[in-house]
Amino acid sequence: MGLINKTDEQYYLGPDGVWDSWDENYGSYQFTSIKDIINNFIISYTGEDKIISKVKRSDVAFHAQRGIQEFSFDILPSIKSQEIEIGARLNFVLPKDYVNYVKFTWTDDRGVEKVIYPAYKTSNPSGILQDTTAEYLFDENEEIILSENSRTLQKFQSTTLNTGDELHNINDSEQLRLNNFGRRYGLTPENAQSNGVFFIDKLKGVAFFDSSFVGKIVTLKYISDGLGTDEEMTVHKFAEEALYKYIAYAILSTRSNTPEYIVSRLKKERAAAKRNSKLRLANIKIEEIAQVMRNKSKIIKH
Repeated sequence: MGLINKTDEQYYLGPDGVWDSWDENYGSYQFTSIKDIINNFIISYTGEDKIISKVKRSDVAFHAQRGIQEFSFDILPSIKSQEIEIGARLNFVLPKDYVNYVKFTWTDDRGVEKVIYPAYKTSNPSGILQDTTAEYLFDENEEIILSENSRTLQKFQSTTLNTGDELHNINDSEQLRLNNFGRRYGLTPENAQSNGVFFIDKLKGVAFFDSSFVGKIVTLKYISDGLGTDEEMTVHKFAEEALYKYIAYAILSTRSNTPEYIVSRLKKERAAAKRNSKLRLANIKIEEIAQVMRNKSKIIKH
């Protein structure tokens, strides 16, 4: 029996029968739901004369979810994105399913995304309010009163990143005046850009930008763990076998009476299946590589 249970009309029009109305779930055939993963594993790997004689469904479900999390961080195409316009507060609230960022970009007038680099030498520490004599201020509960934003953040957001044009216009006499002669041996690569900078306050879950971003469109591309919603809990079919091996190894490696040679074998099979899924999901196309390699005659300086 085939796996496709929709007609062409049902697939292209969706439940509401309206073309392209955001409920069609296009491309869903490339994924397998976690429910099917659990059912398939119990059928294939557990039972009499099988590698796992008996297991609780809840154990399989737990390890399946852990596997999706690990694969989302490593091999699955799990990058999400959000786009917002930066207002006067110069911040970007991190999504509720945020785990780590891939990159921040801002969009220019042509629709081209330009990478925003992190500012490593600043932060948003807790600012303690003080009186005119620099003594700490306390509330009615005798707790220290903290400011909403630190002075460090305020100074960071009040400055604009130099575009680099000023550097090119400095002549030799100006360099001497600035006492830089003989001391500037080259650019710092992470600062040699004019796209602006950001930093993330992990405690508050907010990303902050310098003042050049007011009114700009900023996109956050980030990684989640694949478990945020029921619809997300799917596995690409290229990684399905790797998840089965992950679950089998996770179950047997935590049992006290499992022979070590079986655990060792499953560990190797898990690694091999994971490596194969990475290669498949890399989506390498010979024609695309050939097109890129036509650029090989250019000289690249290191």
